[in-house]
Amino acid sequence: MNLTLFIPELTLTVFAILVILLDLFVRQKRVLAQVSISGLVIAGVITIAMWGNSFPAIFNNMLAVDNFALFFKLIFLAVAFLVILASVDYTSRFARFQGEYYALVLLSTLGMMLMAGAADLITLYISLELTSISLYALVGFLKDGKSTEASLKYLLLGAISSAVLLYGMALIFGFTGKTQLGEIAMVIQTMPAQTLLASPALILGMVLLIAGFGFKIAAVPFQMWVPDVYEGAPTPITAYLSVASKAAGFAIILRVFFSAFGQPEWLSLNWGMIFAVLAAIGMTLGNIMAIPQTNIKRLLGYSSIAQAGYLLIGLAAMGFSAGADTAGRSGILFFLASYVFTNMGVFIAIIAISTKLNSDQIEDYAGMGKRTPLVALALTLGLISLIGMPPAAGFMAKFYIFSAAVQHNLLWLVIIAVINSVISAYYYLRVVKVMWLGKPASEEKISQSGTLKLALVLASLGILLLGILPGYVMRLAEFAANMRLY
Repeated sequence: MNLTLFIPELTLTVFAILVILLDLFVRQKRVLAQVSISGLVIAGVITIAMWGNSFPAIFNNMLAVDNFALFFKLIFLAVAFLVILASVDYTSRFARFQGEYYALVLLSTLGMMLMAGAADLITLYISLELTSISLYALVGFLKDGKSTEASLKYLLLGAISSAVLLYGMALIFGFTGKTQLGEIAMVIQTMPAQTLLASPALILGMVLLIAGFGFKIAAVPFQMWVPDVYEGAPTPITAYLSVASKAAGFAIILRVFFSAFGQPEWLSLNWGMIFAVLAAIGMTLGNIMAIPQTNIKRLLGYSSIAQAGYLLIGLAAMGFSAGADTAGRSGILFFLASYVFTNMGVFIAIIAISTKLNSDQIEDYAGMGKRTPLVALALTLGLISLIGMPPAAGFMAKFYIFSAAVQHNLLWLVIIAVINSVISAYYYLRVVKVMWLGKPASEEKISQSGTLKLALVLASLGILLLGILPGYVMRLAEFAANMRLY
């Protein structure tokens, strides 16, 4: 066992404990944010140093350390970094619990990093619960009516989804006698199709896995928690949920369905079609439900459901390719990388505006182009990226994922996606119109702290760079998409 390959995770564990201990002794709580950011940077540097090397799986092949896992680890660390930067001033709302807040962000990031490398059903479930329990607590940190309600709903529905997921894993284990993904694949591939079809345990197990994972990525019909949780949670945690939690869900779906259920071809075609149908329904329902929303966090909640639908197109393409190429997988990876900067930029701008206004109502954003032009410009850029318009990152993200679908005879799904992108432009541009053309309630300028400005600048630069110069990140995504089988 090579513990040196586990150093990024150990680093986050040590810094999470350090933050909790420091909270007992330091009065200047900004130190806690600085320590948390230091831990994330150190873990990120170590992860980057590991990139491109061929490492064995650790802990008896239960945890993969391939480029696929490293790619997602960097995504989670980047999201946590931006969330903590954006939280420095926001944490004054729960001043007594800042140590717990930062520690839980680090621990949930740790759980997501473990999820990205999980090559065994047991590791997968443990890492998933570490992430989920941390997030349940973070959602309720404001301790007001909406936040408490959101946390309770998230906890109850999350517990049900975990039970469904665990039941699916039990069926897979009962059918194959294995928990390691590579060994499950070997058992399935050596069995004749008649045997697989004669026993419904495997198919039912896969359906339950899709349902359990569908909750984590906010896919229809498992999205019922999203609007209320997004509205009630602290805004930095809403941003964290919308990006990191979704990326972690897709990371583990990609690994499980590619490694364990990628062959035989008829099997991958069937689950590919399931994902295609869920994508079509998710995009349509998310966009239609977003249109009448007046609260910007609820609007982005339904937007997140629609974005999950676009990402599911990549999973459908992966199923239809039967593992023959990496177009679907690399498209999802690039989409998630661009989505990190896009959604974080949008939510950081919302933190900057809503905290000053003490309101999340879209009508109260009137005239923000005059009161805080740079924040309004950054929010506009993020919303344009969510639509999928150039030169923002969202355009290239959709281009890659739609191209993969077209290559595998899913033109009908791409047509539905394009129509939905046009629909989404209505409610995204409505926010832009209110900000730039609406009459401000006050002429008073809105100022932001240095840390919030830094987070907003980093996110905006990411949106532009991935939109204008996507080649480098796309090559990294293609490299990471070549997963090893364990």
